[in-house]
Amino acid sequence: MQKFTTLTSPVIPLNLDNVDTDMIIPAQHLKSVSKLGFGEHVFSALRKMYPDFILNQPAYNTGKILLSKANFGCGSSREHAVWAIQQYGIQAVVCSSFSDIFFNNAAKNCLLLISLPEETISKWIDASLADNTLAMTIDLEAQKISFMGETHSFKYDTFRKHCLINGLDDLDYLLSQEKDITTYEQKHCNLSR
Repeated sequence: MQKFTTLTSPVIPLNLDNVDTDMIIPAQHLKSVSKLGFGEHVFSALRKMYPDFILNQPAYNTGKILLSKANFGCGSSREHAVWAIQQYGIQAVVCSSFSDIFFNNAAKNCLLLISLPEETISKWIDASLADNTLAMTIDLEAQKISFMGETHSFKYDTFRKHCLINGLDDLDYLLSQEKDITTYEQKHCNLSR
């Protein structure tokens, strides 16, 4: 997994509430048995229906930080939504709230999700839509996000922060603890079977 410490990038302002996983990756693209090949289909239905959709605009389609409104990632539990976002090149999503399942899927796949107050998000989306050159900086170690001359602190789970900073998914983390696990087993488990 890719390590995440700091990121400075233009933002992709997605001015929508209740972005569900079927909007992120429509069901007709879920034919693969691998985790690859979903990025090109991210938001494909919206991109097709609305020629002026934000990802169809060259000024915004290279951003690595997605900005959206409340209840992002609602709907089905498909992990493919996280994979599609990451494969498109997005490394962080900043919203006022996320669905629980999407949040957990993102954490397990090293996609950084940050929640900030709704009024801050709305102001930032409006500013980004007016000026596509605005860049945001996220410092995960300091748990600070800077944009438009403002710096905000954000909360983030200590374990997930450790995994992101070190580029570890859950299995990588478990494997990194092999020495401690072996020591524990030798001390506490009856291995003479």
